[in-house]
Amino acid sequence: MSTGDAAFDLFKISEDHEALREAVRAVAEDKIAPYAAAVDEESRYPQEAHDALVASDFHAPHIPEQYDGVGADALATCIVIEEVARACASSSLIPAVNKLGTMPLILGASEEVKAKYLPPVARGESTFSYGLSEREAGSDTASMKTRARRDGDDWVLSGQKSWITNAGVSDFYTVLAVTDPEGKRGSNVSAFVVEKSDEGFSFGEKERKLGIKGSPTRELHFDNVRIPGDRMVGAPGEGLKIALRTLDHTRVTIGAQAVGIAQGALDFAVGYVKERKQFGKAIADFQGIQFMLADMAMELEAARQMVYVAAAKSERGDKDLPFFGAAAKCYASDVAMKVTTDAVQLLGGYGYTKDFPVERMMRDAKITQIYEGTNQIQRMVMARQLLK
Repeated sequence: MSTGDAAFDLFKISEDHEALREAVRAVAEDKIAPYAAAVDEESRYPQEAHDALVASDFHAPHIPEQYDGVGADALATCIVIEEVARACASSSLIPAVNKLGTMPLILGASEEVKAKYLPPVARGESTFSYGLSEREAGSDTASMKTRARRDGDDWVLSGQKSWITNAGVSDFYTVLAVTDPEGKRGSNVSAFVVEKSDEGFSFGEKERKLGIKGSPTRELHFDNVRIPGDRMVGAPGEGLKIALRTLDHTRVTIGAQAVGIAQGALDFAVGYVKERKQFGKAIADFQGIQFMLADMAMELEAARQMVYVAAAKSERGDKDLPFFGAAAKCYASDVAMKVTTDAVQLLGGYGYTKDFPVERMMRDAKITQIYEGTNQIQRMVMARQLLK
């Protein structure tokens, strides 16, 4: 591939996109930001944010209109996630994970499966999570141990999944399992929709995490869970292919989340340095501080542009999306970690306390370098695309 060919006509921010940003920002500042510190402190699901997002149709904006959704394009969905993350990273996982959980259906499911499971999510009655990783199969997804064996028209699921975002809250789960243990590695995995009420399906304890504490992360346990055959997503053996295509699209949303976290930290730091006085003047007047802010803003804007380009490619289904999705997620998350760390530094001792939001933002930013493929894996994805 040649990345130089991609410079023109990549994305356009329309007036509709800008109006959407204003609307989401208003909801985030009014209904989400006031609860962000408590959500983090109490490690509780951000129900206030959930209710506000559902009321404004921002909880799953990507779902097409034919399934009762608002049919937002990929760039609009990124703007929603970015603006929510600016106020509360945990809350931004509501639209992000709804997209992650349903994207395999949108890409590969039968019309019957789409018609059954997408409308309740679009209407805000249910949420959707995604079950790919396992204890011993993180980056090496093809080595998963979860099995689904055929039993008549049904499948019987056994095994576990780890690090599942919003587990226990979501009603529906896209779960990947090996359906042909003797088959070719990577082509022997199928995808299924598992319902929270399925007999034999349970959850592990909540993980105690560094950040995104308002978004529950738990294991999924399958003890001979019987799944009707018509709940398979795509054909037998297509599961991993669908799962990896899903990640090409949803990595872009993690980039958007990272941009939002970084923007929230930069905004707070700029306000603080204008007010904080040392040596008889605002610390914003010192060139050392100004250079830090300039670098933070420059790198953040570069990350935002990369995310928006990748979103446009996601919307069009461009063949170079795997490179751009990985690049946007990798770069934006690295920038988020740097910007939030610098924001803590700019607040000095206050930055290290929970009285101010930047320490939370720094903790929240870290996961963006890890989930949906570590940044080391993103670099492998990019290199493979370049060497094709």
